[in-house]
Parts: sequence; C-alpha cells; structure tokens
Amino acid sequence: MSRRPHIEPEELRKRYPQVFDPPITSRLATPAMLAAALAILVFGLVDLDFSVSRLINGVGQLGWISLMMLPPDPGSSLPIYLKALGETLSIALLGTTLAAVFALPVSLLAARNVIPSAIFRFPVRRFLDSIRGVDTLIWALVWINVVGLGPFAGVLAIAVADFGAFGKLFSEAIEGADQKQVEGIRASGGSALHEIRFGLMPQVLPVIAGQVLYFIESNTRSATIIGIVGAGGIGLQLAEQIRVLEWQKVSFLILMILVAVAAIDWISGKLRFAIIGQRAVA
Repeated sequence: MSRRPHIEPEELRKRYPQVFDPPITSRLATPAMLAAALAILVFGLVDLDFSVSRLINGVGQLGWISLMMLPPDPGSSLPIYLKALGETLSIALLGTTLAAVFALPVSLLAARNVIPSAIFRFPVRRFLDSIRGVDTLIWALVWINVVGLGPFAGVLAIAVADFGAFGKLFSEAIEGADQKQVEGIRASGGSALHEIRFGLMPQVLPVIAGQVLYFIESNTRSATIIGIVGAGGIGLQLAEQIRVLEWQKVSFLILMILVAVAAIDWISGKLRFAIIGQRAVA
C-alpha cells in the first residue's frame, strides 16, 4: 500500500493561506455576532421592563399558589371535567384527521416529482406557507367569531392550522420517495395516477401515518390552549377555575391533562413503532 506524500507545514500555508491566516473580517465575524446577540438581549430585557425584584416576588407568589393547589380536588365537578376532557380529545382527533385528509391531495400538487412545473407548484406552496404562518390560537379566535363559541370552532382551528403544516410535511415525504418504483410502473405502461397510487403512496403512507399520530398528541395540548379562549374542552374549565381562584380544581385539571397527554404519547408511540416495523418487513 502506497504511503501518502509528506507535505511540510510551510507548503500547506502557501497552498491554503485563507485557512492558516484568515482575513481580519473572518476572525472578527464570530465575536461581532456574539456582541450583537448580547446587545439585543440586553436591549430586550430593558425594553420589556425586566426586573429582578419582580421576578423574586413572582417566584414567592408562585410558591404560595402551588401550596394552595394541594391536594388536587375536583369537588363535585368530576363528571363535568371528564366530559370536557373528552371534548378536548375529540377536538384534537377530529381536527387532525380533517387536516390530514384535505392536505394529502394538495401535497401532491406541491411535490416536485409529481408537478415538475414551478409555475403550478409555486402558488400551492405559498398558499400552504400562508396557512401555516398563522398560529392555531389566532385561527381559534377567527373561527369563534365565524361559527360561535364551542368545540366546533376548535376543530376548525386545528384543521386549518394543521392543513398548512401537513401540506408541507407530506409534500417533502413524497419528494423523498424512491423513484425506482415509479419508473418501474411507468415502464410497464402505467398512467400518472398509477404511478402515484402504486409507486408513491405505498412508500409515503407509513411516514404520513407517523406524522399524523404525532400531531394528534401535540394537538391535545393545542386544544387545551384554544379552549381557554372559548373553543370548548377542558381549557375552558381550566380558565374558569383560574378566574375564580379555585386552585385545587386547577391542579386536578392540570393532572388530567398530563395523564391524557402521557397516555396518548404512549399509544401513538406504540402505533408508530408498529408502522415502522411493518414497513421494514415489507
């Protein structure tokens, strides 16, 4: 086996002067960025009226509230809270499902390997970006004014917000699919629809299913937040109990949310591993 030729350090310096003796602008770039970030941080703290004394007083108040939360006690409202939790889970499940169903065909129009022409693909991508750029809470406020208070507004808010996110994620999964299967179907005389149905979908559906399961878990938390602004569910009950300073009921509601999220996380994790295992066997 031949040995690599030895090169003297001076020779390396001559060949790569930008590495051994970088210009002053390159050497000062990192310290300048750190100084700018520190300046922005200090300006933000001053502009937002950050106060150490207020923080210390707030921590003491938080400790007092935490003591008043013990022990968690639903009182006589347990059936109401269970119904509200069911509403929250339904909002997350229905909203995520609707978003996935409507986003899948649109994501095909945003995928480069399905729609090669940028003229048709560009507006679809920008449409998805505009939908995704608005937070779920904002969509909830919009739909509450459109259809009124209640879980229906929450379902629509999650469905619209996730529609944009799913459109982007699904299109990226489609673009990352192996083209050999598509080329095989095309060579055997299949149409464009056959290429999508039998070449792309079997590859991306397990990925899409895993993404949908994760979003169901995440949207359980989102459904709680939008419930606070009037979209129904357990978030509405939580906001009401905080408003009347019923801290023991607040702690019980928080425990219910944590248990529900943990259970959904465990179930979705099992399902994702099952989907991945079936994909590996296939």
